[in-house]
Amino acid sequence: MGLELYLDLLSQPCRSIYIFARSNNIPFEFKHVELFKDSVLGKKPAAGSGAEQPRAGPSNSEGAGKVSLLKKVPALKDGDFTLAECTAILLYLSRKYNTPDHWYPSDIQKRAQVDEYLSWHHANIRANAPKTMWIKVLIPLFTGQPLPSEKLQEVMEGLSTSLKQFEERFLQDKAFIIGSEISLADLVAIVELMQPVGVGCDIFEDRPRLMEWRRRVEDAVGKELFFQAHEMILSVKELSNIQIDPQLKEQLAPVLMKMLK
Repeated sequence: MGLELYLDLLSQPCRSIYIFARSNNIPFEFKHVELFKDSVLGKKPAAGSGAEQPRAGPSNSEGAGKVSLLKKVPALKDGDFTLAECTAILLYLSRKYNTPDHWYPSDIQKRAQVDEYLSWHHANIRANAPKTMWIKVLIPLFTGQPLPSEKLQEVMEGLSTSLKQFEERFLQDKAFIIGSEISLADLVAIVELMQPVGVGCDIFEDRPRLMEWRRRVEDAVGKELFFQAHEMILSVKELSNIQIDPQLKEQLAPVLMKMLK
């Protein structure tokens, strides 16, 4: 049995694993899990136009639930071995397949820099960037009404603070977070920052240093792969046209509102 990766490309962590595996030519079976179809929407998101769009075949949510005790994606199955959590999966793949050293350097100080960013990321970039999709698309979808503009402004202010720290503390005047080559830190960062872009919040506008870094990351992994992985999130606003069962709306709307408090 070969390597299986259970992924939903609407998810930022899933996109980082997908891009990492593809860009390093790691052989794996793509097990597409549609979280919104199987857990929330009950309907498949609009299909993309790319011939290489990795979404063919049925959803594998049931299989993912068996692989991951946490019942969420990303999830990895390698023979009888299973693994959850994005960072753990990325490190497992980098070690097993002996990927180029720049991804997770053997140099102890450079590796520590990657670890430092990954630790900082969760309480900063990840704490704010995903909320833009909830505010602009998902919560209005379930509640039937837009949130006050002040709520988005609050989130964007928090994200702006994190981006300032990202540029000044981590990126500085370097090509990538830890120097002249891309690392796992850059990959985890970029997929998160594409979430606001997908809902029309272009955080790269008026941030030339950040925009140049994004272009370098795209070039490092390959533009075709980068945009293939982000096709779903860049068309996520199409979800606003999906009809949701009224009972499900009633059940989930209060839960979603609490997430932003």
